[in-house]
Amino acid sequence: MSATVTKDSSKPYRLRLPATSANLGPGFDALGLAMALYLTIDATVADSFHIDATGRNADLCARVEDNLILTTYVDVLATAGVLARRLHLQLHNEIPLGMGCGSSASALLAGVLLANHFGNLGWTGQQILREACCREGHPDNAAACYLGGMTASCIRGDSIFTATCGEKLTWGLTLALPAESLATQKARALLPAHYSREDAVANIQSTALLVAAFAQGRGDLLRTAMQDRIHQPYRMKACPLLPLLLPLTESPGVLGVALSGAGPSVLIISEEADSASLPAIVRQAAGDQLLEVIQTKISTGILEAAG
Repeated sequence: MSATVTKDSSKPYRLRLPATSANLGPGFDALGLAMALYLTIDATVADSFHIDATGRNADLCARVEDNLILTTYVDVLATAGVLARRLHLQLHNEIPLGMGCGSSASALLAGVLLANHFGNLGWTGQQILREACCREGHPDNAAACYLGGMTASCIRGDSIFTATCGEKLTWGLTLALPAESLATQKARALLPAHYSREDAVANIQSTALLVAAFAQGRGDLLRTAMQDRIHQPYRMKACPLLPLLLPLTESPGVLGVALSGAGPSVLIISEEADSASLPAIVRQAAGDQLLEVIQTKISTGILEAAG
């Protein structure tokens, strides 16, 4: 990660932002895991706003109107009293949209970073991250996207506090993606307003254990540490893959299973990266031989370059 400030803000700018799996078992609104699926952006000053997109959901990514990257970019600069330069964006997207993989966080963070570069704002990394987190309303996705690894984060007043670990772990990450997406707002509406002390304590214990597991590379702890009582039980009906795949925690080589973000995708953490047999096991458990399964690994966060 870097927070490069370039004196010549007209220079081209390249960004690579990873997907993220937030909430991460019991870590509701607090823990996020960066995954090596990327949104790559090459931005240059142009006569008008224009986007060329390739990769996943290229048609949606190429829309200029209501594009989250551009609306964030323009709004950040307008708030700072800076006229936004028009940009040509060349995008390549690997992040599933509306699947709980942090696509909104990566777009928000990209917009803030573009504003910082082309508006020559001179913001620090902390200012960039705080702006993105405040715009999303919770810090787990944006912090993990920016910093990489498994990032714990919290917002207190105008400040955001983060700690990252597990960037070098070689565990495999497997995403099971259903055909239908789920809006984060709808997923949040499924949650209760209050929780019992028993459930709160159970999640505090699991979250503490999960952070320790990533910090120490203790895969043997994940089966217990990824258990949740705060959000996953209430999202089962809207995320039908989850109850089907949770029993995979008993399968050899599988370390833990959890909803990815707000769902509906499910994240499976395994001992080995690119396990040849795991996709078939996941599809069999889901009862769907056409289920999309993506294998990836932990990412170290954003990359950026100017000039």
